[in-house]
Amino acid sequence: MEIAPSKNGVPIRLTDERWLHIVENHDELADCHDDVLAVVEDPEWITRGLRGSLIAWRSYGRRGFLCVHYRELSGDDGFVITAYLKRRAKKERKVWPK
Repeated sequence: MEIAPSKNGVPIRLTDERWLHIVENHDELADCHDDVLAVVEDPEWITRGLRGSLIAWRSYGRRGFLCVHYRELSGDDGFVITAYLKRRAKKERKVWPK
């Protein structure tokens, strides 16, 4: 299990179970473990997701944007839900930077 701090300073866990879920559903991210954590730690922007989750976005060159969904459970715990590549950026519901 790896941990990266969010922009709110919350440690976000990337568990082995969540990493397996990501690479089983998005095999193009198989070599991107460190990139997923880097997007949580240093995104270009963050939007609101569903049910209180957040989505960290970062440009990923010609491949589009790397999106990482995560949830902050408290001020000292959170976890990655999923990650994937998306061709087009979405900035609706942006919460950071304002």
